[in-house]
Amino acid sequence: MSRLLTLFTGQWADMELETICEKAETWDYDGLELACWGKHLNPSKVVTDGAYADYVLETLGKHGLKLKAIGTHLIGQCVGDAPDPRLDGFAPAKYAGKPAEIRAWAIEEMKICAAAAKRLGAEVATSFTGSPIWKYIYSFPQTTPEMVEEGFDEIVRLWSPILDVFKKNGIKYALEVHPGEIAYDYWSTKKLLDKFADRPEFGLNFDPSHLLWQGVEPHLFLNDFIDRVYHVHIKDVAVTLDGRSGILGSHIDFGDLRRGWNFRSPGHGDVDFESIIRVLNAHGYGGSLSVEWEDSLMDREYGAAEAAAFVRRLDFPASDIKFDDALKVD
Repeated sequence: MSRLLTLFTGQWADMELETICEKAETWDYDGLELACWGKHLNPSKVVTDGAYADYVLETLGKHGLKLKAIGTHLIGQCVGDAPDPRLDGFAPAKYAGKPAEIRAWAIEEMKICAAAAKRLGAEVATSFTGSPIWKYIYSFPQTTPEMVEEGFDEIVRLWSPILDVFKKNGIKYALEVHPGEIAYDYWSTKKLLDKFADRPEFGLNFDPSHLLWQGVEPHLFLNDFIDRVYHVHIKDVAVTLDGRSGILGSHIDFGDLRRGWNFRSPGHGDVDFESIIRVLNAHGYGGSLSVEWEDSLMDREYGAAEAAAFVRRLDFPASDIKFDDALKVD
């Protein structure tokens, strides 16, 4: 099974679309997962300006690149988060300091993203949901079960009208399970999927890196939730707890060697990618493998090219026969 190898452009959104397409072609990617921020994709413009939508598709096509997914993480974060001044950087400047208006904008923009994905021929929108209860991650002051339940129910309330539009457009929504989201580990994911059990358009963008540093085994998570996995990120992390460092990061920025863990270019960390590929093969996953490249101590262009070669070697096909079928006498 040869899966599409794509590059998530979130970490490259400072480059013009033409530039990242040229580079991705040179690095041997089959396609891009275009980020809906920076210079890469404006969802509203896609649905209102046919010439712009055609430009995006023509630019991709000129470099032999396919588009199966768009990344809507920053917009989605603004839907479900509690008021937070940091969200000002994710929304249009005119909404700065206005959390209610940021949320209203994000809800409508996510609906537009579903229509934009359809217009561009994509199948999935990867995203975040935000979380109104992330600040309760450590239960002090004490967090009651009712407060947690209310947080999950608020996400269902906020996202249900958006998911109606995704369903109408035939687009899958894929939450990246991630700290800061309502679903950030195994059990919070199970709880959320139970809440959205009647919403097949709601699924997951599997990213092993955010699971591993929390102590969750990525391939077990993947196997258990495979029916709702609509997209896969290839992203690595190294856990380097040394007796002084901790998994909460100590408010030390990424890349600092004092941290207890750091993201690494694929193949340079601790993620067991072979076990992940074996789970994908066992369940017949035929979607994209999308490199989300993050490594503060490696040049990003060197890393993106090396990551493509790594995934090409990694993505071995599933067998269509039993290995011992030939051990028979005619």
